Amino acid sequence: MKLLVVAATKAELGKVFEHFNLPDENFVQQAKFDILITGVGMTATAFALGQHLNNGYNLVVNIGISGSFDKNIPLGSLVNIYMDTFAELGAENHDEFITIYELGFGNNTFKASYQLADLPMVKGITVNKVHGNSDSIAKIEQRFNPQTESMEGAAVFYACNTSNIPCLQVRSISNYVEPRNKENWQIGLAIKNLNNWVIDFLINYTT
Repeated sequence: MKLLVVAATKAELGKVFEHFNLPDENFVQQAKFDILITGVGMTATAFALGQHLNNGYNLVVNIGISGSFDKNIPLGSLVNIYMDTFAELGAENHDEFITIYELGFGNNTFKASYQLADLPMVKGITVNKVHGNSDSIAKIEQRFNPQTESMEGAAVFYACNTSNIPCLQVRSISNYVEPRNKENWQIGLAIKNLNNWVIDFLINYTT
């Protein structure tokens, strides 16, 4: 049984690297789990997965921090993204947005195939540009009604769904999606809680 942990940056997994005494590399192979650092964004994520994803993995876990549209979710808390959507993939028709699915060119929404009972299940979107403008936030909320946003999640789901490999996405909420205000962010808390969860998950899953 082999697990692949996928994250955009090493900063999001610093304590995990320390705990397991892992080498400072973007692709780390261990007996029971591997870690892949892809780089930020869906393009970098897709490229890295194209190099390393294979059917030797029983589960892929995408982890990282994310913003939340839902202010009922406390900053620093962890959520299980059960469904993720490429929010910008499509075409503009004057003031209307047409998704790639509505255009007839394939799906824009993908689901996790592995779930956890102990984390809240939420719906996310994957974007190239994180939202920090009140007008664009209102439009994306009306269009997709998302609870979280990241820059990689749907790309991982797409790759795993296409390869028939079970996948899971866990995110720690670092900020609320609002007009950009870094003073309100809780990145340190989000990363701390995320790393604690990943360490426990790896220990429990691989023993």
